[in-house]
Amino acid sequence: MKRRKPAAISSEDASLFREAIGEVRRIEVEESAVRPPPAPLPRMRDRDEADALRESRMPSDEAAFDAAEPLSYRRDDVSRRTLKRLATGQFSVQDEIDLHHLRAADAESALKLFLNQARAEDRFCVHVIHGKGLRSESSPVLKALVDRVLRQRADVLAFASAPPKMGGTGAVLVLLNRR
Repeated sequence: MKRRKPAAISSEDASLFREAIGEVRRIEVEESAVRPPPAPLPRMRDRDEADALRESRMPSDEAAFDAAEPLSYRRDDVSRRTLKRLATGQFSVQDEIDLHHLRAADAESALKLFLNQARAEDRFCVHVIHGKGLRSESSPVLKALVDRVLRQRADVLAFASAPPKMGGTGAVLVLLNRR
């Protein structure tokens, strides 16, 4: 439907209107009385972000780890041959950290700091000893933690359980990306 334009008001109608209304005074409104509505809160997004952060910090896949199960991971741009060479210990290990006997939170902090320092000092193949978790009550906690942390880091190209002479499934060799 088309809207019709309002008809022009004659001066006679305007004066009759003013006469009927009487004297008019302006109402002053304080600025503090008129507030803009508050910005909407993204509650669902905040809750989703909090859930994702909590899940990323939880060692949720611990039960899936067996003490004898070898770990391995490689990015898509790393060849299978490189991963195999890493798993057989063909890379020169430039640094090492032993996470034995550390609580999970302390081990995670120590591992992250170690990887940052190794990369800053141009050490690209490192040895992380996490133990086999034979004394753990349920499953190898540190092994699961190391796996999770290494998979999440952008500077980790690949990692694999070490050869038996270097700790076997109780340790991993890690290839770091060059700066």
